[in-house]
Amino acid sequence: MEANGGARDGDVIRRMFGGIAPRYDLLNRLLSLARDRYWRREAVAQAQLPSGGVALDVCTGTADMALELAEQFPSARAIIGVDFCPPMIRIAAEKVARKGLTNRIRLQVGSAEALPFGADTFDAVTVAFGIRNLVDRKCGLAELCRVLHPGGVGIVLEFATPQGPLFGWLYRVYFHRGLPWLGGLISGDSQAYKYLPASVSAFPAPQELSRMMEEVGFHNVYFRTMTGGIVTLHVGRKLA
Repeated sequence: MEANGGARDGDVIRRMFGGIAPRYDLLNRLLSLARDRYWRREAVAQAQLPSGGVALDVCTGTADMALELAEQFPSARAIIGVDFCPPMIRIAAEKVARKGLTNRIRLQVGSAEALPFGADTFDAVTVAFGIRNLVDRKCGLAELCRVLHPGGVGIVLEFATPQGPLFGWLYRVYFHRGLPWLGGLISGDSQAYKYLPASVSAFPAPQELSRMMEEVGFHNVYFRTMTGGIVTLHVGRKLA
């Protein structure tokens, strides 16, 4: 993994996330001023999961999206979370067990670029703040589309760079200076929180990500920004 976030080494990223896993949730709340919960709620609301439906959360991390899916769609038959980082999955499993949801949420280790599921399996697929970290993003998007039922919805929530002159400048100062310092102070790994802003800066613009989704088979793709452009929510459907 390069310092500029442009080239991505899967093994390095896996070890990095494994190292910060114990404080990952705390840092998410602090560094986003708890806005990450709102972003996830808005993203999951787009899933429109039918009664008895099955959803997949890719790059599930500590299972926040999977838990949100379970909360918003109590009649779902099953929710599966997959992540390539075993320490994240272990923490996710503890959270799911504490909430008494082990009968509804299943977690497993797996790669977003080679999902261990058959084609046309899920009614909805979500990924929050994970596409950016993939070695082959287009492959990951293609996998999301492959495992969806025809007519199923794919949801991608990802960081972006605000464009407004004043807010954009203030955010960049915080994101590139304050966040690495605070994240490093709490997690003990400043390099991991230097990677975050570098990877966001190197990530394609929302219009480009929408185009990539269309190229791999999603239709009616649209996106909207939230919180002044800090994040973008992309939604598309697999052609029925």
